[in-house]
Amino acid sequence: MNDKEYLTKESHKTLSEELQYLKKTRRKEVVEKLEYAKSLGDLSENAEYHEARDMQGVVEDRIRKLESILKNAVIVSSHNIESVEIGSTVTVVKADDNKDESIYTIVGNEESDLSSGKVSMSSPFGKAVMGKKKKEEFSFDTPSGPVTYKIIGIK
Repeated sequence: MNDKEYLTKESHKTLSEELQYLKKTRRKEVVEKLEYAKSLGDLSENAEYHEARDMQGVVEDRIRKLESILKNAVIVSSHNIESVEIGSTVTVVKADDNKDESIYTIVGNEESDLSSGKVSMSSPFGKAVMGKKKKEEFSFDTPSGPVTYKIIGIK
């Protein structure tokens, strides 16, 4: 499945650096641990060997995931401020409240981090807000029921 992965330039750089670190440094460290563990003898009861093999699997899985993300990456940079799209920073209020503003940046799945206000375009909120314009309302379902927001700003 070759789905596009939307990333900012900064995120693309960070993931590229992580990939290089895993390939050039971490992979070698794991191989050295494997070699050392093999030198200890009987592999069937060698906890260090099994731990190193597990670590090797984790590292290789992450390398494959990063390679796939970067291969399918679409760099998001400029965007219009007329409607919400990936990379937009949107200020919203609950439609029934109009008091507490919340600010979210719409990002690709890999960058999603709600604690820093980055919401995935694939989340219920992200799907509902995409394409909407300033002063427009949108709704989506949450575990506690439907919620309606109003957009008060787009950057």
